Formats: sequence, C-alpha cells, structure tokens
Amino acid sequence: MQERDVDIAVIGAGTAGLGAYSAARKHTDSVLLIEQGPHGTTCARVGCMPSKLLIAAANTAQDVRNAAPFGVHPEGELRIDGRKVLERVRQERDRFVDGVLRSVENIEHDNKLTGRVCFESPHILKVDDHTRVTAKRIVIATGSSATYPDAFQAAGDRLVINDDVFEWETLPESVAVFGPGVIGLELAQALHRLGVRVRVFGIGGGLGPVSDERVRDYADDAFNQEFYLDPDATTETIELHGDSVAITFIERNSRERLTEHFDYLLAATGRSPNIEHLGLENAGLTLNDHGVPLFDEHRLQCRNTDGSQSHIFIAGDTNNELPVLHEASDEGHIAGNNAGRFPETRKGSRRAPLSIVFCDPQIAIVGLGYAGLKAHYDDKAWASGEVCFEDQGRARTMRVNSGLLRVYGEHACGRFLGAEAFGPRVEHLAHLMSWALQQRMTVAQMLEMPFYHPVIEEGLRTALRDLNANLQLGSAIAERCMEHGPGD
Repeated sequence: MQERDVDIAVIGAGTAGLGAYSAARKHTDSVLLIEQGPHGTTCARVGCMPSKLLIAAANTAQDVRNAAPFGVHPEGELRIDGRKVLERVRQERDRFVDGVLRSVENIEHDNKLTGRVCFESPHILKVDDHTRVTAKRIVIATGSSATYPDAFQAAGDRLVINDDVFEWETLPESVAVFGPGVIGLELAQALHRLGVRVRVFGIGGGLGPVSDERVRDYADDAFNQEFYLDPDATTETIELHGDSVAITFIERNSRERLTEHFDYLLAATGRSPNIEHLGLENAGLTLNDHGVPLFDEHRLQCRNTDGSQSHIFIAGDTNNELPVLHEASDEGHIAGNNAGRFPETRKGSRRAPLSIVFCDPQIAIVGLGYAGLKAHYDDKAWASGEVCFEDQGRARTMRVNSGLLRVYGEHACGRFLGAEAFGPRVEHLAHLMSWALQQRMTVAQMLEMPFYHPVIEEGLRTALRDLNANLQLGSAIAERCMEHGPGD
C-alpha cells in the first residue's frame, strides 16, 4: 500500500471534477485527481452529445417526411439505415470523448490516480488496495448513474439504459420506454422518427421538467399525435419471453388490457448519485435520507455531523441539485476554489436556472418554473402571460407552428420571473429569457429590446405583452424591487 499526502484530492474526473481540479490548481500544485474510470465525462460518452447526434438523424428523417407540403418530393421511399445512423453516432461521440481525454492526458502523471475511492476517515481515502491518500481538503465529484425499479429486472437481458442505446449495432424494431423525463422523451421521439415502434410509459403524470399544467397538457397532446405516450400508465406485468419483453398494460384511451412484445425495455426513470461505495459514513458528514451529504448550495461545502462546515466539498451530479453540464462545470470551479482557499470560503456566482429538452417541439424552463414560483411566492404576487405558436408568423412559414409559451412576472415591480415553454426552437428563446432573468430585467425593459420581423422571437414578444397587460404595478414597491430584487 503506497502512501500519498496532498493538499487537495478531487474524486471524479468528469465535468465537475475537471473543473474542480483546474480551479484548485490555482491555489496549490498539490492536487490529486482520482478517477475510477473510464475517463471522458457523462456528457461526451453517454449523455448530451451522443443523444443529440441521434436526435439530429431523427429530425433529418422527419424533415424528409414533411417535405411534400412545401412542394418538395424526395425521390423514392424514405429508407433509414440503422447501422449507418448508429455508426455516425459512435464516430462523432468518440471525437468528443477524445477531446476530453486529451485534456486529462495533459494533467501531470503524479497528479492523477486510477481506482475506486473509499473514505477511511474524514481526511484519509483508500484507493483500491494500492494507495492510501491523506488529503487536507477533498472534493467529491463522482457523478451519477441510471437508476430504475427492481421490477424492471424481469426484462432480463432485454433491459437497457440510455448508455446502452449508443452501443447498438443497428436499430431495433421496437422499444418500450419507461420514464417520460428529459432522457426518455428525447430518446423515445428520436427512435420513433428513425422507424422504431415506441410506447412510452410514465408514473404520476409528469412530462419532462414541465410543471405548468397548460404547457404540460399541450405537450402531452402533441406528443400523442406522433407516438404513444401515457404519463400516468397502469403497467401490470413485465415478463421476458425469449428474445423479447412482454408488457401488459391498460391502454390509455380505450382502457383495454393489452400485452405487447418489444425488443427492449429502455429504463429512463432517473439517475442517482454515485456514492454507494464511497464510505461516506466514515467522512464525518451529515447525510440526508438518501445518503447524500448536506451542503451549502452557494459554497458547495459539506456539513459535519456536529453542524460545523467541513473541509469536504461536493459538486456536479453527485449532489443531485442541478444535473446539467454547465451547472456541473460551475459547481466544480466553485468547489475547487473553495477547497483551495479553505478555511476561507466564498459564495460562488450562480447563473439563472435554465433547462432545455431537445425533443421537437422543444421544452424549456427558465428560472424556478411554475412549481418553483408557486412554492416561493404568494399566488397574488405574480402573474402570467402566454402565446400559442399555432398562428405565429415565422413558425407557420416553416410548418413548425405548434407549441405554447408561458411567461411569468412579479406584480408591483414588473420583474420578469421566468417561463415554461413547449415550442419551436425554444432553446434560443430560453437563452434570451435566461439572460434577461439574470440581468434582473422587468417585463417592460424586455419589451424595449429589438425584435426583428419575421422571427420566432416575435412570439416571445407577444407573450411578454400579454404578461405586461396582466401585471399590477406600484411605484413605491417597484422602486424597492428595482433596487433589491424580487422577494428581498
């Protein structure tokens, strides 16, 4: 057993871990990056990038199907070569992974270690059976993994998660997708558009990150016009039948009991932090009911069992707070900087909340979202406005005129509070709105910004005008709000 003494140990070399390592090195050269492997980040290997590659192929196929109303008639029958589709996904995926690997290779050999980490005590980490590391400060950035109910094990080797999809040699004939969250919606629609028979089953009625009922109902109806989706399904049995999985369920509309066979059951029911083998019970930290350390969301600093602030920090998907890449990167830098300057710590600068689902139409949540506003504000403190894209000029010209955008603002001061959207190209609208939110703009100030014609952004202007008409403004309170911000 080798012995290592370092100022800072960073556990995990994903997006958050690499950010933490980079930030910590600005304070000390004695930083050790420990990765169980393989390197490459969740985003590059099995997340953001390969899924967008699959979606790009699927949307291209859909564009060809929808060309006739424009007077464009592709010659012959649409043919999708599943092998070629997935071959390109893997080739381009590997390019993104190689980019991450090159950045890891640039890290000095003595500052890297490979193996599974387990806490022996608050300052001592055991790495496999080959190294014991004593660290003055520690950053936990071990990421997350797909999780699913035990009942899915009945599908045997027909059970897959999103990681597995990108390793298929060719596209299957049919897939049952469980979980209409971000991953489930994106992959289900992409597979459907690539010719795979798809049914999507959910529990509780949820649809992606949407919490505004009007937006959720619109999206539910739109998806069901394209493929079968039941966000509150009654699934009775899951059984393995040879090379297929048989699922018995109650059909959403007819309420009939059906049994259908699928090549695969794709579990997209969520992700959980990779903490199982860390031995956190030996780290002296206060853990929540799920075994995740309690932490200061602004400093990413964990809390000791005696209530004091720990020398241990946590960042990225591991803390289960904001599991998206740009937040993981920000959190890594905040945690790494605070580990570097410990015992002094500082609040990190956080961006306006932004979430995007790359289905079609796209889904976007800006700010706290409808449910978050309901939890943080009195119902009489804020108002909403909306636009339906069905008659929006530019959307109609491109035949993407489907969707609903709901925007929210605070009475009295007119502050813009965020939005929930299901509509065409809303990834771009969401960026404009998140910038406005982060700049603490009022709805009136947003309406003073330029809107070109004809663009989809004019739909945002229509929604903001509707919201502005619904706001009840007050001069004295507005002056305070402009100075301190809403809710202060």
